[in-house]
Amino acid sequence: MSSPPAVTVTYYLEVVSSWCTWAEPAWAELKRRFNGQAEFRWKIAMMDATGMPKSRAQLEWFYRRSGTITRSPFMLNSAWFEDGWGSYPAPNLVAEAARTLGVVDDRVRLAIARAGVREGRRIGQWDVAVAAAAEASGLDATKLLEEARRPGTAARIEASGREFDALAVTQRPTFLFEHRPTGDRSILSGVWTVEPLAAVLEAMLADAVAVAAYAAHHGGVLAT
Repeated sequence: MSSPPAVTVTYYLEVVSSWCTWAEPAWAELKRRFNGQAEFRWKIAMMDATGMPKSRAQLEWFYRRSGTITRSPFMLNSAWFEDGWGSYPAPNLVAEAARTLGVVDDRVRLAIARAGVREGRRIGQWDVAVAAAAEASGLDATKLLEEARRPGTAARIEASGREFDALAVTQRPTFLFEHRPTGDRSILSGVWTVEPLAAVLEAMLADAVAVAAYAAHHGGVLAT
């Protein structure tokens, strides 16, 4: 049985975040380039009211700004926004629930995000988020909703949120690179293009090779 990769990349995200939407192509490309060389995983870092827009007009302003910065040929759709809501637990809890039910890849959270920020569907509502997730995954909608509403699902998101807070960053997306044998860590927060992500991962993988070579010749782990 082969050992797991020495380097782990963790992507902290909020399902309804526009910048996470813009970062998804980079995340997909990073996994493609380094398939089998690193372990890739995602965790929810749900935003509270302080990180959410206060009105649909403000959200559209954000979308125009980020869409221009990213040179997007389309503008994100603000119709998912609910006036007076401080946070959007349903899309995040449903994405986490789908993973618990065995869909561990990106497709469910991507489908929920697309339903909201591209199609303008009210994914803050349980039935809308569950419908998008069930369509993408083939999971039973009733079981998915039950799992999303279990206290354990919320507890896992709260735990990953505390992990995110401990990194002392505020932006989603945030990417945490870790080399397990040495404990080396690198954090890129607010980055949405593949080039800086790939550069960090390449450097850490090179270090992993050096550590393995040292261990082969001298035993133990290379001291810091």
